[in-house]
Amino acid sequence: MPSTPVPLRRRQVLARGAASVAAVAAPAVFSQDPAARAREIYLYKGADREARLLEGARKEGKLSLYTSLNTKDSGPITEAFEKKSGVDTLLWRSSSEKVLQRAVTEARAGRFACDVLETNGPEMEALYREKLLAEFYSPHFKDLPPAAFPKHRHYVADRFNFFTIGYNTNLVKPDEVPNSYTDLLHPRFVGKIALESGDTDWFGALVKHMGEDKGLAFFRKLAEMKPQMRTGHTLLAELVSSGEVPITATIYNHNIERLAVKGAPVKWKALSPTFGRPNAIGVVPRATHPHAALLFTDFMLSPQGQQLLKERNRVPASTAVDTPLNKFPFEMIDPVISLDEAEKWDKLWSGLFLKGQRVQKEAE
Repeated sequence: MPSTPVPLRRRQVLARGAASVAAVAAPAVFSQDPAARAREIYLYKGADREARLLEGARKEGKLSLYTSLNTKDSGPITEAFEKKSGVDTLLWRSSSEKVLQRAVTEARAGRFACDVLETNGPEMEALYREKLLAEFYSPHFKDLPPAAFPKHRHYVADRFNFFTIGYNTNLVKPDEVPNSYTDLLHPRFVGKIALESGDTDWFGALVKHMGEDKGLAFFRKLAEMKPQMRTGHTLLAELVSSGEVPITATIYNHNIERLAVKGAPVKWKALSPTFGRPNAIGVVPRATHPHAALLFTDFMLSPQGQQLLKERNRVPASTAVDTPLNKFPFEMIDPVISLDEAEKWDKLWSGLFLKGQRVQKEAE
């Protein structure tokens, strides 16, 4: 997505905001300019930071959050935040694509109704390119792995989606479980493997890792295995659980884990390399409620917020919360694959697995 040019006045505002950082240590009164004022709040590191954020957030009284995290999971999290802070949360939930579209449309119309954005990594990167995210500081950064941060640090991962294999333990024997991607090509799996039909970013990442010639050769062989193509990782996990699909090569491990803890005959396994897609959180440069925005972001990255994600069988980004769902080496998928190279990988994937049909992306 092309970046929106920044008007001269906006550039001047940002320049003044940047120049004020040197005085952030102990400002007597925050700037009256909304963007500069928000920046001072977001980067403040004084000893009274937490008290100042809480006081400011309670005066603001509200928080507006746009997220793609389903309401079954985001609802309990925002309720816990409201109980702790006393700040009302206005929650708008939709697909990651619609979160991006709404934020961009509103900003271009001069409306800044949203304070916090929390959604899929590629959409967060697009929001950064549109200059709709501000750099911020949180004391909980110390508990996050390096993979949680993009180089520009204008958003940070609060949860991960990891691509692993998932299988039905009644249909795949322990000695048949693949230990590598090439093991998926064993004749026993002909017609029995399922792929999520929109996982072209995983496809692109794995091809690049293997080297394009070798990687595409692998996927041509995988296509010859006549895999079943399904839309939706949650549906795919349910099909593995029911036995309709014996094994899948592209499942989010938390989808399998949710069923496993309920006693379903399913397991997941991380193959090397394991690629992840971050879901990230960020604050808006011209937020109406900047104190509340940063207070909520702190909460999401805190052990309490991360524990709530874990309890929803999501994969928390923080190392302060113990979970088997992230205890393996992993790499993040480069957002360039989704944003700048999408046409290339969609076309290749469609030719291999979808008979030339248009790639349909999962809603979240």
